Amino acid sequence: MKTFTTYFILFSFVLIFSSCDTDLTPKPRGYYRIDLPQKNYTLFDSVYPYIFEYPTYARISPRIDSRSEPYWINIIFPNLNGEINVSFKKINTKDDLKRFINDSFEFTSKHVQKASSINEIIIRNDSLKVYGMLYDIQGIETASSCQFYMTDSTKNFFRGALYFNTRPNNDSLAPVIEFLKADINHLISTFKWKK
Repeated sequence: MKTFTTYFILFSFVLIFSSCDTDLTPKPRGYYRIDLPQKNYTLFDSVYPYIFEYPTYARISPRIDSRSEPYWINIIFPNLNGEINVSFKKINTKDDLKRFINDSFEFTSKHVQKASSINEIIIRNDSLKVYGMLYDIQGIETASSCQFYMTDSTKNFFRGALYFNTRPNNDSLAPVIEFLKADINHLISTFKWKK
């Protein structure tokens, strides 16, 4: 009986060790599946000096922090863990316009260290007096992948920047970034100043 138990234990160890996977090749890291909502837009038209269409899967809230000024908002995408931070400035002098454009360039330039490229796309709609620049920021660890500004060149200046509430890893965020860049392009194409 004692030999049967010894053979049984020995056989069990052999079976356990022979069934182990000896392939020690590291497996590629996977990312969670991201379900993107269907595109649908609604009009943002209130007491603010601008109008645009934004996605129905986003919500808009006034920005409330120590640096906020009137008409600053956040366009929040709760299911995608991202937001577009929007600021608005009144232009009182030509120097103001130069300073605001320069500030926008400086904010975008902060991403140069992590960016592989920054593509500048001109925004121009003469009939609505909407002029500006869209910065498409490429790179794996850039904190913001898209920034833009729009102005009528005389009275108003509107600036936006896309951020995610997570550590930057634009490889895994690529589908969401491309999805939200289309929403930013829609915002820009439907943007109007109030008179």
